[in-house]
Amino acid sequence: MRDLRTTNILLLLIAVPVVFFILKTLKFIFIPLLASMFIALLFLPLMRKMTRWGIPKFVNVIVTLIILVGVFYIGGKVIQISGNEIIASQDEVLAKAETKLESLFLSIENELNLEEGQAKTSVLSLFTGTSNGQVGNTLNLARGVLSTLLMTLFFILLLIADSINIEKALNSVIFKRPMLSVKIFRTIEKDIIKFAKVKFIISLLTGVGFTISCLAFDVSFPIFWGLFAFLINFVQTIGSVVSVVLCALFAFVEINSPGALIFFTICITMTQVIMGGILEPVFMGKTFSINVITILVMLMLWGYIWGIPGLIMSIPITVVLRIIFDQFPRTKIISQLMAGSDNGVSLLPSNKK
Repeated sequence: MRDLRTTNILLLLIAVPVVFFILKTLKFIFIPLLASMFIALLFLPLMRKMTRWGIPKFVNVIVTLIILVGVFYIGGKVIQISGNEIIASQDEVLAKAETKLESLFLSIENELNLEEGQAKTSVLSLFTGTSNGQVGNTLNLARGVLSTLLMTLFFILLLIADSINIEKALNSVIFKRPMLSVKIFRTIEKDIIKFAKVKFIISLLTGVGFTISCLAFDVSFPIFWGLFAFLINFVQTIGSVVSVVLCALFAFVEINSPGALIFFTICITMTQVIMGGILEPVFMGKTFSINVITILVMLMLWGYIWGIPGLIMSIPITVVLRIIFDQFPRTKIISQLMAGSDNGVSLLPSNKK
């Protein structure tokens, strides 16, 4: 028995890196597949409701696709408006940035007793090496995003058409018990939908707060900064810091008064604190009792494996893993460690009498 246990541990230690290697190597398949699963989960309650109303299945699929296309269309329009805003006033902003940076370089040279223009030359040299091939990299990125988007839409179509059944996959691969698979699937569905709703509302309010702050302090591109704060806020923990830092750095170029700059930074920081630090935990309740260490570890892990898509999907993946781990006695301790407390969501019958 001891030898068997040792063998199982060694096999596990070998299997885990192999699985992560496969996930990283085949990310062009797994990213759209997993993203499509989470998106499809959002539409399943609506499709079940339409089925109870006697609406044919093909109509459900068409309605769901129309909603998806509408969401992408609205998102594209917002991005287009933001892009037009940047193009319309880019010359003015670049002139302000050049003036502000010249003043900053001059101050640095005076403080460090450098020759005139030396600080500017040193900073520009950092970006010279990275500018080569920038157009090619941009085209490759756009091509990759488009390919991922099309594959995601394809997988969504398969999922909502029931060509891929997640409940059956859970039953066949993990649980081997149909009723339990249905209960766990509904728990996962409920938690993911709640997470998506709360995250969307909080991110939307954060974006609105950034836009209003930019308008109040006359910072250029308020729509862009609102859209950026909205999107980056889906990256748990890290996104809020990135949005505040980048927006404050840009405001440094735009705002001449140090007092106004400090007050603007306080405003966007408080927006993130109120939305992400106070309202989001209140709305989430105890559904996602996942400790900070687990969140940071999962962000680093999935960010390393899948990059930005991994950062965005890390929390939903963690929620699903925790629910599954909580169903088995051997992995229940992992679920409790992820939560930081004994707040399980086990659906298995208890052995205690």
